[in-house]
Amino acid sequence: MTEALKKNTRFTRRKGPVVLVIMDGVGFGKYAEGDAVAEAYTATLDGLLETAPSTRLKAHGTAVGLPSDDDMGNSEVGHNAIGCGRVFAQGAKLVNKSIESGAVFAGEVWIKLIDNVRNSGGTLHFLGLVSDGNVHSNIAHLMAMVEKAKEAGVKRVRIHALLDGRDVGETSALEYIDPLQEFLLSMNTDGFDARIASGGGRMVVTMDRYNANWDMVRKGWETHVLGEGRQFASAHEAVEVLRGETGAIDQDLPPFIIAENGKPVGSVADGDSFILFNFRGDRALEITKAFEAEDLEEFDRKRTPKVEYAGMMEYDGDLHVPAQYLVSPPAIDRTMADYLCKSGVKQFSISETQKYGHVTYFFNGNRTGKFDAALEEYVEITSDILPFEQRPWMKCAEITDRVLKELEEGSYDFIKMNFPNGDMVGHTGIYQAVLCSLEAMDLQLGRLKKGIEKAGGIMVVSADHGNSDDMFEHDKNGAVKRKADGSPQAKTAHSLNPVPCIIYDPGYKGEYKKELKEGLGISSLAATCIELLGFEPPEDYDPSVLEHTS
Repeated sequence: MTEALKKNTRFTRRKGPVVLVIMDGVGFGKYAEGDAVAEAYTATLDGLLETAPSTRLKAHGTAVGLPSDDDMGNSEVGHNAIGCGRVFAQGAKLVNKSIESGAVFAGEVWIKLIDNVRNSGGTLHFLGLVSDGNVHSNIAHLMAMVEKAKEAGVKRVRIHALLDGRDVGETSALEYIDPLQEFLLSMNTDGFDARIASGGGRMVVTMDRYNANWDMVRKGWETHVLGEGRQFASAHEAVEVLRGETGAIDQDLPPFIIAENGKPVGSVADGDSFILFNFRGDRALEITKAFEAEDLEEFDRKRTPKVEYAGMMEYDGDLHVPAQYLVSPPAIDRTMADYLCKSGVKQFSISETQKYGHVTYFFNGNRTGKFDAALEEYVEITSDILPFEQRPWMKCAEITDRVLKELEEGSYDFIKMNFPNGDMVGHTGIYQAVLCSLEAMDLQLGRLKKGIEKAGGIMVVSADHGNSDDMFEHDKNGAVKRKADGSPQAKTAHSLNPVPCIIYDPGYKGEYKKELKEGLGISSLAATCIELLGFEPPEDYDPSVLEHTS
């Protein structure tokens, strides 16, 4: 049960608020070449690192609840860790355990979906991101479920393969598509028929989030469910042809249909079962709504087949979406926002559409809605709907405008904000755009710094994971991988690098040492902010970065 926090007698609360600035995708690079954070002109960030107390925090792997330290962090688990102050086993780890133990296949939802297609003679469909990025999905989970479906007596399986190029190499699609195709062919014995049926780049079809661009979901529905679109003989052919025609990286490839004799091999029909095997929630909610909503306002589905639909996990614990899911998500309770509400702390949360859910839903432990409407205010600045490299500054100025207004009015005790630039533009792989995005963000950081000084507050500057600090692919010896023309091979995935934690406290009174603790993870930001707000952190929270002088 969440109770009010105890006052911290060792710390004098400042006149102004504590402002937590999350620079999404900004870390400390391992390599000089390709570190856009180091190369960009960021006078404010550099000045803070030189003069203010700072340390480096872990933001990947076991430090954020992922299976191993080979797993990159991501914005969802990062904001979970920051917001709840502790480390919970996260999506990939939970699904791994459930599949390895066989629990998922003994669950009533899996059994229900299998029985449905055995009884109807229908098809078992799988939709998801076909890679081993371990951020939204893992192809190993898909292959394990196909094997178990065959063992259970299913006769027909169709895969709707979303292409990654974001959490893995930007043109690595065939490294997953070709082995998957070979695997399916090896399974096709004894009357079992498994094939890839459709696909497309994750930033073009299906995987929209935060209601930013429902047209992506419409394209996904028409591609995967209705079987409408450009036809190819195989997924391999589709990737090669579309890549050659468009010059796009995997995440931006147009949708495609696999067909025989002009007929789609895997459109969805009444009596089928359908599994979305992505385990992460943000980009799963809209396509789930398309399957589950009785009346859908966002687009015309044209045809809505009667299927048994399930997600890999519950994507929204408050709304209980989807209605059926295979693996239960972590039960996250007693988050920082909950504690602060119980303690009467007024809170303000803001970002643009692309990261709005991160400073609200994910920060609050995968919880929709406010803990106390009288004490909390959420503001979403609408993101532009166009490629991020075309507007690399994104909405950082508008976000800062609103925070400066709140600082001046003095209505809130704690403000949390997210600048998406380093992550969303970092995923494009366009180096010049990333430099621009970081420099634009730094200008706003400078404005915030002045606002904090005027308000008499404290600014905590950190990040949820790295990305823009590692923009080029490197080989095992640390050398940059290069294309045929000699240019660096872009890296669009997150990094394994640590992230900054800076305490800018103009009213510093000596209550803590200027040398912050080392070796901690981003989950320590919760206890840190709680202490700076004048409270004692919960005993089971990961320790604050502050070392008290008394």
